[in-house]
Order: sequence, then structure tokens, then C-alpha cells
Amino acid sequence: MTNIRRYFREGQVYFLTHVTDERRPVLINHIDIFWRAYSAVIDSSGAEPIAWVVLPEHFHLIIDPHKADLSSLMKRFKLKFSGLYRSRLDLLRGRVWQHRFWDHVIRDQEDFNRHIDYVHFNPVKHGLVRDPFKYEHSCLPKFLREGYYSRDWGCHKVIKFEGDFGE
Repeated sequence: MTNIRRYFREGQVYFLTHVTDERRPVLINHIDIFWRAYSAVIDSSGAEPIAWVVLPEHFHLIIDPHKADLSSLMKRFKLKFSGLYRSRLDLLRGRVWQHRFWDHVIRDQEDFNRHIDYVHFNPVKHGLVRDPFKYEHSCLPKFLREGYYSRDWGCHKVIKFEGDFGE
């Protein structure tokens, strides 16, 4: 068994990808318990979520954990969601998430911008919508209201992203 060591420095921003076990599309169908688990764990931790998107079988999150331990924070979130999910379906056991999660340390402003764009374009990339602003499980509308995007961003051409994003 590997012993993954994650780099942690207070004030560091991270891009995360979490995938459900066997890529089962359970997240959108149970989005209410996703947000209940998120609120109970992440919102109450003092961490600062910056950008997010939830798709049927995975989600991306850009976060500044501040003083929270990122690994334990994500473990608690996944356990909370799994418990709520199993309870709803009256399951006694069963894996909900893939082991571990993908993380990437945001290195500079260009890297930060590229990962935020990737988060927001992800529903288009996966064929869920043609207009990223029409996808309801993303924080993109907030970024539009704050003036970071024009309304036609990502609507007229496919955006290609270089690199690995943990999918």
C-alpha cells in the first residue's frame, strides 16, 4: 500500500478532484446530501472554497484550507456524504468514493486561472451542456456576476486544457 504524502503549506491553494467508486453517477441525483455534507464539514472548517463544480460522478474544488488539514477535511467530507447516501438508500455498507483524491498545488496566477477555467468548462467538456452558464451545479454564475467572465465565454468554441486534472 502506498503512503501518499501531500504537500501542505498554510495559505496554499489546491485544486482537487474526487471521483465516485466505479464512476457511479450518484452526486447530482443526491445533490442535497452533497451540500449537507459540504456544509457540515467544509463550511464549518474555516477553509475557503474558491471555485467548484459537481458532476454526476466526480467533482472539482479549488480551495484554500487555511489551517485545516486537507486530507482529513476531504476524508471527513467523503465519510459524511457516504453515511448520508447509505442512510437514504438503506444500505449497510458499500464503497461510495474511489480511494484517495487528486490534488494539485496551485503554483501561480496563470496556473490558478487555468484551473478555474477548467472547473467552469468541465460540464461542457463532459457533454452535459453546451453553454457552461446553464449548468446549475457550478459556481460560474457567481464569477460572471463578479465580472471575471463575459457571458459568451466557453459557448462558441471548445477550450482545450493541457495537463492532468485527476479525471
